[in-house]
Amino acid sequence: MNITDVRIRKVSKEGKMKAVVSITLDDEFVIHDIKVIEGDRGLFIAMPSRKAADGEYRDIAHPINSATREMMQNTILVHYQEAVLSDPGETTEEA
Repeated sequence: MNITDVRIRKVSKEGKMKAVVSITLDDEFVIHDIKVIEGDRGLFIAMPSRKAADGEYRDIAHPINSATREMMQNTILVHYQEAVLSDPGETTEEA
């Protein structure tokens, strides 16, 4: 499985969420609404989620294993850093 497209929409308002990302897998499957979050230990991704009846948030789509999550996170964060460095004030879409 390869990430073949990454689209970054930077968030301009203050807060921990820095961007919303869509990724395409193998030019065949898209995952929208992955969030780039600034945490206590740096940037990380949060997969798309929905609030359940009990008030907890549950991921709608997520990697099954830690190696896949790490690959997704590393790829997304590299593209996010490139987007911030290339033009700190604009939304960007990158492949």
